[in-house]
Amino acid sequence: MTSISPADLRPDPPRSPDDTSLTAFGYRQELHRSLGRYASFAAGFSFISVLTTVFQFFAFGFAFGGPVFFWTWPAVLLGQLLVAACFAELAARYPISGAIYQWSSRLSNATFGWFAGWIMVIGQIVVVAAAALALQMVMPAIWSGFQLVGGDPAPTSATGAANAAVLGVVLLVLTTLVNVLDNRVLSLVNRVGVTAEIIGAILIVVLLLTHAERSPGITFHTAEGSTDLLGALLVGSFMAAYVMIGFDSAGEMSEETHHPRRTAPRTILTALGAAGLLGGLIVLGGLLAAPSLTDGRLAVDGLSYVLTSSLGDGVGRLLLADVVVAIAVATLAIQTSACRMLFSMARDGQLPFSARLARVNPRTGMPGAPAVVVGALAGALLLLNFVSPDAFLAIGTTCIVMLYLAYAMVTGPLLVRRLKGTFPGGGTDETGRPLFSLGRWGVPVNALALAYGLFMTINLAWPRAEVYDPSGSGWWFQWFTLLFLLVTVGVGVLYRMTRGSRVPAADPAATDPAH
Repeated sequence: MTSISPADLRPDPPRSPDDTSLTAFGYRQELHRSLGRYASFAAGFSFISVLTTVFQFFAFGFAFGGPVFFWTWPAVLLGQLLVAACFAELAARYPISGAIYQWSSRLSNATFGWFAGWIMVIGQIVVVAAAALALQMVMPAIWSGFQLVGGDPAPTSATGAANAAVLGVVLLVLTTLVNVLDNRVLSLVNRVGVTAEIIGAILIVVLLLTHAERSPGITFHTAEGSTDLLGALLVGSFMAAYVMIGFDSAGEMSEETHHPRRTAPRTILTALGAAGLLGGLIVLGGLLAAPSLTDGRLAVDGLSYVLTSSLGDGVGRLLLADVVVAIAVATLAIQTSACRMLFSMARDGQLPFSARLARVNPRTGMPGAPAVVVGALAGALLLLNFVSPDAFLAIGTTCIVMLYLAYAMVTGPLLVRRLKGTFPGGGTDETGRPLFSLGRWGVPVNALALAYGLFMTINLAWPRAEVYDPSGSGWWFQWFTLLFLLVTVGVGVLYRMTRGSRVPAADPAATDPAH
């Protein structure tokens, strides 16, 4: 990164006292600060979006694990809370857009941080595509007219996969438009959508639990005919792993948040905690209220089948409409996070066409070019669904692996800094209160967070043929995740070799007024 001297900064005064905090990192305030505490919480919660992801992957988790897959939920939640606690500390000390890239660069070195950011932004683009595909799990269940291609709505069928791509592309056009309009519009859509999702999730939990057909003891049963409990749990954990990502979005939006050093750490933790609680209750409610656990429908149609069958078509479809809202807002939030990552890396001259990608519209406060790039690339990924229905799972799993790996590329260097005693533990936030800190629990929490992250990365990426290529479509689907990751890293290496780098300072803490 090229340092910016005070003479190079805009002559107009900052719009908020928080704006001056960026000067310590060598940046000027270009994004508009308009997000309060609830809007910051909404950024993280809407990325996680329990309704989107639980409805999208419930059938998969149940198909491989049976009712016992429920217990993977609290296990993954605990592991992700360890990671989130580390991220909360970093959000307090480095309140900058492009959080994973910025944090990793400042904790390790510029090259390692660049690859963390590169893997993260590609992963985010894949998550955008995967989230948009979730419409297929819900919209045809509301009205058969939403099945625009063929007659079988199951996402594992050829027509269901093709229809998912069509619905996803339409959604991406809408989210891209919102992402170039104005960040006040973006914030409003996020807040309204998250409020609707929380209300809908609570209603779903209450209605499912009050329509229970069996006791919670069913959660100790495996899938019918299954004898490998460990294997069932490892594969069943995919759903929980996919749901509980993106809580770092509050950090991604730091440059648009009032009092980010105080707000972002708390909203990172509350967003994950709230999503974890609601999601776990929805999974449990679905298992208890399902009309049958053995007729095969729960492993194909998932929670959409439970809602319409147990609650009746009218109430069930109304709640599914709320899920559609959640999916749309989740896709919007994920695309926004990817845009901020592209913007942050481009601002440091770290990407092709950096000057264009780093340009912010002074009227709207939005970097428009990254929104178009993310929307177009995510839309291109959806075309894989026309090739094979197995692409649905391949896309979903690939994005989880890449985000888990990027997270580990932050928690790893952070642990090294802690062990060396060079991680800044003190400082105050914008209100003069101490920054969020794990204190003496920092090393054990960090070590467990790193171990958990590496274990889940390996578990998710393991090329299981029965998971990634159940129909025998081709060896490339079984190895899709690893191949995609290798191509991502390979392209990154070629770019670094041919273009060189201008990188951010290794650690700006010495000039950061919080320290």
